[in-house]
Amino acid sequence: MVSSLTFPQKFWMVFLFAWVVKADKVFDVKVFGAVADNKVDCSKAFLDAWKEVCAWEGGSTVLVPKGTYFVGKPTEFIGPCKGFMKFLLEGVLKAPTSLSGFADTWIKFRYVDGLLVSGSGTLDGQGHSAWQPCDPKCKTLPANLRFDFVKNANVRQIHSVDSKNLHINIYACQNMNVSSITIVAPEDSVNTDGIHIGDSTFINIKHSKIGTGDDCISFSPGSKNIDVADVTCGPGHGISIGSLGGNPDEDSVMGLMIRNITFIGTTNGVRIKTWAPSESNIVQNITFQHISMNNVRNPIIIDQEYCPSRTCDNKSPSKVQIKDVHYRNILGTSASKVAVNFVCSRSHPCQNLELRNINLLYTGKDGPVSAKCSNAKGISMGKLIPSSCLN
Repeated sequence: MVSSLTFPQKFWMVFLFAWVVKADKVFDVKVFGAVADNKVDCSKAFLDAWKEVCAWEGGSTVLVPKGTYFVGKPTEFIGPCKGFMKFLLEGVLKAPTSLSGFADTWIKFRYVDGLLVSGSGTLDGQGHSAWQPCDPKCKTLPANLRFDFVKNANVRQIHSVDSKNLHINIYACQNMNVSSITIVAPEDSVNTDGIHIGDSTFINIKHSKIGTGDDCISFSPGSKNIDVADVTCGPGHGISIGSLGGNPDEDSVMGLMIRNITFIGTTNGVRIKTWAPSESNIVQNITFQHISMNNVRNPIIIDQEYCPSRTCDNKSPSKVQIKDVHYRNILGTSASKVAVNFVCSRSHPCQNLELRNINLLYTGKDGPVSAKCSNAKGISMGKLIPSSCLN
């Protein structure tokens, strides 16, 4: 029978057979004891499923079907694994309201090379009970989702809601794509950064919506070669580089492209902040372009006297060198009269700043929009509202 088939028919039969043979093996967490009743702690069932998947030679998937699953303990998915790993989240994971037994993370992936985390599901951190003012020292609270030492990964479509702390923390990772993510927390929630990145390189964040009580996206030391595009931010504190210079031997921040961003009612737009006094560091080769500001309090800001605690001694200048920072095609409205505010270090003035085609209008009625510069050097070109203060 097979011999009578035409060549195209034989080809597609062989292709289909190969596809079936190589198809992923699916490990449903319900088979391992997970119960979608929001009562039974499913953390062990999730870890047991991961253990089987990690040991499987070939493509394999941890499946969390639709339903609500209570995950009451810190749950850490650890590699290395024998094949490409997929974690398909279709249901809702609920964290406990209690902090007992938790450190810095609720759900964590570590030492995995080749990973896909996707699905229409939700991580609900139930953070309302944990959001308390904590100036100057904050208790360590768990992030909803963390990636440590992960390579060649894609994270897409998932939702993160009401994390007790950071929503997604990316540390020491390489070659990661984060796309079509939705992150939600109230405007008054404390330290609920949307995506926080540190000591990581070649990270892409695209096509996402982030609204929190802190930075929508924040970059700490060691963030390099990162592309952020097509992100809507609000509410929140904007997109921030820093704080930097708080510790000795910090790695530099270089090669960031922030583009096609919309800020809606945020405290800040694009911000670079360093401690004063501070240790030495470098921020270099940063581009902010094609940015829309909608009633943003501080649309463009560099703050090298950052000191939220009253115990800081900002009489000593920051030792962080900021240079080669480009602001291009930024338009919209400012909720404050000072739409561009560069407060640079007295000992290490900002170098090679660029303002190009800036059009920011003040929404108030008590005067025109303005720009302020301290120790800031650079060039200006194109239409500039407010007028440039660079020298």
